[in-house]
Amino acid sequence: MNLTSKPVQEIFGDVVCPGDKSISQRILIIGSLLNCDINVSGFLNAKDPLSTMAALNQIGASINKDGDLVRIKKRSRPFNNPESAIDLGNSGTGIRLLTGFVSGLNLKATLIGDESLSQRPMSRVVDPLVKMGKKISTNDGKTPIKIHGGSISDNFEYKMPVASAQVKSSLILASLSSGNSIHIEEPKVTRDHTEKMIEYCGGKIDVQNSSEGKIITLHKSDLSEISSYEVVGDFSSAAFIIIAALISKKSKVLIKNVGLNPTRKGLLEVLLGMNANIKIVNQRKTCNEICGDLIVESSNLEGIEVSDSIIPNIIDEIPILSVAASFAEGETVIKNASELKVKESDRLKATSDGLEAMKIKHDMLCDGLIIYGQNNDVTVSKEIDSFGDHRIAMSFLVAGMRSKEGIIVKNCKNIETSFPNFLNTMNALGMKIDG
Repeated sequence: MNLTSKPVQEIFGDVVCPGDKSISQRILIIGSLLNCDINVSGFLNAKDPLSTMAALNQIGASINKDGDLVRIKKRSRPFNNPESAIDLGNSGTGIRLLTGFVSGLNLKATLIGDESLSQRPMSRVVDPLVKMGKKISTNDGKTPIKIHGGSISDNFEYKMPVASAQVKSSLILASLSSGNSIHIEEPKVTRDHTEKMIEYCGGKIDVQNSSEGKIITLHKSDLSEISSYEVVGDFSSAAFIIIAALISKKSKVLIKNVGLNPTRKGLLEVLLGMNANIKIVNQRKTCNEICGDLIVESSNLEGIEVSDSIIPNIIDEIPILSVAASFAEGETVIKNASELKVKESDRLKATSDGLEAMKIKHDMLCDGLIIYGQNNDVTVSKEIDSFGDHRIAMSFLVAGMRSKEGIIVKNCKNIETSFPNFLNTMNALGMKIDG
């Protein structure tokens, strides 16, 4: 599916931020473990969370979706070995978190994904789980992941070689579902939705700051039942709306219910450093997650050198940040972002290819980009290939509003994995995106 984004001068209006994809998947997993009736509101009705829902139902969970409400029902029997392979589609979060969760439940299972997910590295999750006592095999570090048996050890200590919220969460869920404790050191601070949710459900987690990252200890915990859970908005989805408003000529947008977890809002700090006009109002806490409303207005952005320490918390937003940097005066330097190469696509190369098509001067580094921004509208030399990556597709569709004749972005079907209402949302604000 190819989409065309045409130039526009302004966007205006109010929009409710779609539910957080990561939190939607985590509440399904942890909610299933609680084994009680839970109504989940704000759930992101997108392919990735739905893949996780189907996977959990395969092992005996009872989850159904009724319109905008998701109901997790109390199970009448224990979790069971799945009768067939568990297909997580395109969801890296789903497959990595469930590998840990299923391992802790001591089930035998095979986890697979689509063509894109099958190329992504899984050893970073599997290797520490094997050290914890599990018997797991892979296809040279990739899917299928076959969980054969073994038991999760108690009081396991692990120092993560690479900062990854998915790996950290997988190991925590393995310990939680097996009734054990774990001690994890992360080299840089990563998103902490798993820790926040376990804490909200009565689990005991201690978090200490280290010289660069954090030390997380999950103690043996009996979680408390909850009857409802509200998913806050996804900051990563809000990022596309934020930057569309910032780079356009005269815009003002109110984005409601945006998740503002400190481990997720790193892009906000970067944009404020670039002279972005963004105000936070109505800040509050919902189910142990901070959220608020954002008022965003057109801004004269300035280039910035992005701090290395913040990179793990903006890794999903670097493609759209690169679009913002393209229309900022001066250089924007992004380094230590090699993780971009092993996402749904090689996002580093895909972003560079898109910038090249927009004739934005830049240097591609082995682990990042240097972008030489300017505030002029761009002439696009060719169609931009998203490589089937939802964040690449949405980023360059946003860039289309600052093109002279529009931008055609190829392979946009995967937008449905994280932001299924992207077209309707952006067009309602004033963008012109069509097929």
